[in-house]
Amino acid sequence: MRKVIDIQMKFGEVDISKIEFDLQSRDEIPKLLMGLQEIYCNRKVRDKVFTVLRDLIPEGIDQHNGRRGMDLWKILVLGTLRLCCNWDYDKLMDIANNHNTLRLMLGHGSLYDEYYYPLQTLKDNLSLFTPEVLDRINQIVLEHGHQVIGKKKDEGLRASCDSFVVETNVHYPTDINLLFDAMRKVIVLIMALCDDLGVSGWRKGVYNLKKVKQYFRKAQQLKHSTSKDETKRAKREQLIIDAHMAYVELADSFIDRAKETVGSISSTNFMANLRITEIQKYIAHAERQMDQIRRRVVEGESIAHHEKVFSLFEEHTEWINKGKAGVSQELGLRVCVVKDQFGFLLHHRVMQKEMDDQIAVPIIKESKERFPQLISCTFDKGFHSPDNQKDLAVLLDKVILPRKGKLSAITKRSRTQKSSKKPGANTQLLSPQSTPWKITV
Repeated sequence: MRKVIDIQMKFGEVDISKIEFDLQSRDEIPKLLMGLQEIYCNRKVRDKVFTVLRDLIPEGIDQHNGRRGMDLWKILVLGTLRLCCNWDYDKLMDIANNHNTLRLMLGHGSLYDEYYYPLQTLKDNLSLFTPEVLDRINQIVLEHGHQVIGKKKDEGLRASCDSFVVETNVHYPTDINLLFDAMRKVIVLIMALCDDLGVSGWRKGVYNLKKVKQYFRKAQQLKHSTSKDETKRAKREQLIIDAHMAYVELADSFIDRAKETVGSISSTNFMANLRITEIQKYIAHAERQMDQIRRRVVEGESIAHHEKVFSLFEEHTEWINKGKAGVSQELGLRVCVVKDQFGFLLHHRVMQKEMDDQIAVPIIKESKERFPQLISCTFDKGFHSPDNQKDLAVLLDKVILPRKGKLSAITKRSRTQKSSKKPGANTQLLSPQSTPWKITV
């Protein structure tokens, strides 16, 4: 049995419409809660959102029997906070149990209500808050936002499209520290597996891990010589090769032992087989990194970009060079967003192994399907290609998409002539208040 919201109020509980917020606060939590309060207080918007929330309940489940689950309104509030504030479940649990204003929004009174949100309860319930459900709610909220902001019924949407990098929580990747990550996981996991199954051979696992780290640090700390003496430089280069090869040989010996141990284990236990699969995954990571270290350090080969892995734990991480001042590279994923003239996000797309010019047309097509009133869009030059210029001109009334590279001599001369003209009958000057949507590049 799961309700959208508990209509029956309790002693000490405050009606959501009467909750007051600190308007001077610049934190994101009050702003998000005020937005959710607006959704709740507007009857038409609330009914539409609640209709979507009811779809969170899987089909075929009797909603009138069984233990009561978390209210769907609470799932919406907590799920929105987790996504918008970029919290993990541990942070969300602490806030949900201790933030007074949030607890009022969740329907908890200030008197005798000491309900505690367990971590597993949050994980199990907020997993129902899928991206598809969020996208449907987002379109409802956008329509209401346009009404609040004063958008006219027949007014078209003029958007801008840009991409940015969402960084993943990874350390700077090198082949030797990625090998250490793999070795650490292999040794720790195989120690736990052998301990549970009573298999001997890894009693000194902690000592072995410290030894691997010692060899890793030695290879890490050796730097290339800047001496002009060829003999000293050659000697330092040989020390670097020896340190790396000693590190690889030690790691290789432990990998061989791990393979032998895993091969000797025959268990019908499902969890044990899952652990073995995980160990084999990290063994494969370790073997790849050892091969790349040998090729790079001993053979002097440059490893191709498509062969590199930048994180063992967040394998979707990409190495991104955007040419920004002071930022040589970023580790994460590109995300492209389409924003209208009122500041609302119409659509977004996570770009895995994609560049800006590859997604310009698809993201506009998807945005047009959601918002047919989209009539124009501005891009930066990263989205340019000859095909994009043609295809976007068919989809939109006006496209502002500058070409890549430097301005040609003809373009420079024409701009100089236009800027040198004096205001006359046939000349229109753009004031600082003029909208950028009328400027064509």
